[in-house]
Amino acid sequence: MYSPLEKKYRRLQQELTIGIISLVGVFLTGTLWYKFMEGWSWEEAAYMTVITLTTVGYGETNPLSSRGRLFTIALIMLGVINIGYIVNRFTEALIQGYFQEGIRLRQQKRLMESLTKHYIICGFSRTGRQIAKEFEAECVPFVVVDSDLESVEQAQAQNYIAYQGDVTLDDTLLQVGVKRAICIVAALPSDAENLYTVLTAKTLNPEIRAIARASTEESVKKLKRGGADIVVSPYITGGKRMAAAALRPQVLDFVDGFISGRDRQFYMEEFLLDPMACPLVGNSLKQARLRSQSGALVIAIRRADGHLIGGPTGDTVLLPGDTLICMGTSEQLRSLNQILIPINTPQSQRHRNT
Repeated sequence: MYSPLEKKYRRLQQELTIGIISLVGVFLTGTLWYKFMEGWSWEEAAYMTVITLTTVGYGETNPLSSRGRLFTIALIMLGVINIGYIVNRFTEALIQGYFQEGIRLRQQKRLMESLTKHYIICGFSRTGRQIAKEFEAECVPFVVVDSDLESVEQAQAQNYIAYQGDVTLDDTLLQVGVKRAICIVAALPSDAENLYTVLTAKTLNPEIRAIARASTEESVKKLKRGGADIVVSPYITGGKRMAAAALRPQVLDFVDGFISGRDRQFYMEEFLLDPMACPLVGNSLKQARLRSQSGALVIAIRRADGHLIGGPTGDTVLLPGDTLICMGTSEQLRSLNQILIPINTPQSQRHRNT
């Protein structure tokens, strides 16, 4: 349930707690002995126990019997062992920064609990790092999860929210708020791990959108059967892009500019039409006048049943559940968002930057 870092911190915390409880037990044992076996008052018994455990060298409070002296010797040894153990654990904590780590873990936990409608990146390899860069550029809230401590530290060094853990386990995904997330990206090197991750995420949150990486065509099929909404194969995608770069270089460069936001002038974005929020549902594109009002261009519409309409005409009617794929500057897209979802609407339905 806990990451390795959390386990180390909790182990040290438990060891310190055990040491303190043991010392308290020795103190109570000594006090009770001097009270009932030597017949001293509570004050004298407690005082004698303290000076014995701390080995300050004061004289006896009252004369001791032979067995009382033997008990005092044993009490001194127990006190030295317990105090030495606590000092050793405390010193280790200071040297290795466990207290600072404990503070950081508590801050991280609060941050995880505050995340909502965020994205989860599973794996911080080359693919995961590139995904994180794109999300950061788009100001998308996300958390990186990796089982490797070095990868987690690299993510944290770039000021990303990162968590160390096995994403194929329920507890790890629950820790990073999978039930509140809107998308999970399984970018682990192993296709089997990506499949387990998708299955786990879909079990915990059936509504989450799952994107997975696959190395082979067979894995693509299995991941889709496992619940992945989109499966990306770097080799297949890379081959297609290289062929496009050879055959249509200008087209590829143009499309890449929009997808990656390379020049940060033009973007592509999608908008979901909610009949309860969008006042234009039921109108045609000509009646909606989206282009003239915002300047953004509607280049495609995906119906709720999955049917894609490329290059919609002015007679194309906007239906409930449609997703508009639009192109324009950031200002044009903001204007379009206000037209589709007015500012006084209780909940914005803007989805995600492409």
